[in-house]
Amino acid sequence: MIIGVPKEIKNNENRVAVTPAGVIEFVRYGHSVYVQSTAGAGSGFPDADYLEAGAHLLPTIEEVYAIADMIVKVKEPIESEYPLIKKGQLLFTYFHFASYEPLTHAMIKSGATCLAYETVEKADRSLPLLVPMSEVAGRMSIQEGAKYLEKPMGGRGILLGGVPGVKPAEVIVLGGGVVGTQAAKMAAGLGAHVTIMDISIPRLRQLDDIMPANVQTLYSNEYNIKTVIKTADLVIGGVLIPGAKAPHLITRAMLPSMKPGAVIVDVAIDQGGCFETSKPTTHADPTYVVDNVIHYCVANMPGAVPYTSTLALTNATLPYALQLANKGWQKACSDNHELKLGLNIVNGAIVYEGVAQAFGLEYTPLEKVIGQVA
Repeated sequence: MIIGVPKEIKNNENRVAVTPAGVIEFVRYGHSVYVQSTAGAGSGFPDADYLEAGAHLLPTIEEVYAIADMIVKVKEPIESEYPLIKKGQLLFTYFHFASYEPLTHAMIKSGATCLAYETVEKADRSLPLLVPMSEVAGRMSIQEGAKYLEKPMGGRGILLGGVPGVKPAEVIVLGGGVVGTQAAKMAAGLGAHVTIMDISIPRLRQLDDIMPANVQTLYSNEYNIKTVIKTADLVIGGVLIPGAKAPHLITRAMLPSMKPGAVIVDVAIDQGGCFETSKPTTHADPTYVVDNVIHYCVANMPGAVPYTSTLALTNATLPYALQLANKGWQKACSDNHELKLGLNIVNGAIVYEGVAQAFGLEYTPLEKVIGQVA
């Protein structure tokens, strides 16, 4: 198979989908890898490393898309890439379709096979290709939140951990999954007082057992959320419904009850955001203010730490990408149910129910589409 690795062109996205180590593995199995020149530079991998690993370099993104059977990316294609995608081409990347309807329609029109990292799912409901970036984003959410609490950044002017004789900041974490757990650990480590909220009592029990003394758990419902945000300095949104749009847990009407200069970081923005006032921002212009509350809603947070993020992501994606290359997507997805759940759009049809529901579009069971493609 011919694998194409284009350079990421989303705002300040410096990650790359395949490292030189990954190229070596593809070549070992007899595949050809075409990498766009400088695709790995932002993550610390120069073109020379790819050539040494056995890749072919191409100067333009158009050439990479034109030659490849499978495109491996980090972020979803943006508008300028839509015309480059070929019918029957396999795209393996983060898509987050439920958060952006134009992308969904563009991929339907393309006739490509879209296999989304974020919906590859194990039997225990864990998301192996989302976990590494959720770990990065969860940890970064505290780093960024602490920065924007500083007065020169527009925040309340409060140090997250306080100092002796001065109370620490109040941090609220919505969601006890990977993002929430990592955020709570980081905030607690800096000395903040942390409240982590979730709707799963078993999960809250687990968190209560493993978290340090300055972290408390609280059941997540509208009443409790309304109560705790009144005293919050920093709120982290880390709620995820796989493949579907995130629920709005903090509404516009709730914002005036928050402290002026408080910060909210919406890590769920890739899936539409879990705050009603959230809208995607970029690393170049990461924040905006609504009702005196600073909103940080960068849609590719891990892109700011590309060396760490690229290695963490490719450690997880490469085994799946090799299965797709070695067997073809139909056989690979037939053999591996985890990969099968990653299929979102195939041959112009939506085969992932959460995406169809997000926009009221037609859902087609995968079995019907595979028969047509075959």
